[in-house]
Amino acid sequence: MTKPRKSRTFVSLLLDVGVPVGSYYLLKGALGMGAVAALGWSSVVPVLRTGWGVLRQREVNALPLLILLANLVGLLLSFGTGDARLMLVKDSAVGSLVGFALLGSVVLGRPMMTATLKPWLVKGDLGREAAWERLRKESPAFRRAELRFSAVWGIAFVAECALRVVGVYTFPVDTMVWLGTVVMIVTMVFAFVVGGALGAGPMAHMIAAAVASDRAPESVAAATAAEAEKNSSLAGSTHR
Repeated sequence: MTKPRKSRTFVSLLLDVGVPVGSYYLLKGALGMGAVAALGWSSVVPVLRTGWGVLRQREVNALPLLILLANLVGLLLSFGTGDARLMLVKDSAVGSLVGFALLGSVVLGRPMMTATLKPWLVKGDLGREAAWERLRKESPAFRRAELRFSAVWGIAFVAECALRVVGVYTFPVDTMVWLGTVVMIVTMVFAFVVGGALGAGPMAHMIAAAVASDRAPESVAAATAAEAEKNSSLAGSTHR
């Protein structure tokens, strides 16, 4: 991963995880807001970020759009009931909705995580882009790995939802604000590791092999040309 990508990942984690958790305790503890109001205002930054991401994209990506809509509906319902636990369940509902959508996309053969995965594997390289497109058309193994990647993330999101719902009605609200974040981080690490081993890793190897195969004829041609030039030079020196 390049330094710019690492920086973007760090900033995303800070805005989507650090700011909501920190602002909740700041609003509730230092400013004396109620749990519902603190939870609502602490959700503003992630919602705005997701909304900006949806508007900025040149083509509609179903996954961030789904997350944005689920967040907005969840916030409206939570403020309407005034139940802090329901606001925490809202986060679980978003996760489960995304998880089931991912699993549904796998069943339909149109994995939703592809839009997120492809830029990481292609890396803006035209050769890798061409290899990706060719493998998607010609390689069943590549398509299976692509489906597995989305399936792992779908299962992870659904499992996270179940754990967080149990936690919301087991632990105090203040505890679940940070504990829910821990569950989310552990889930993401799990999905990255397992999804990488079963999906992204094999796909990266296949892309690299396809690119090497495409470049092999060029290397052979260059070597042949060099050998011909060498022989021509030797022949010229012999005639002299």
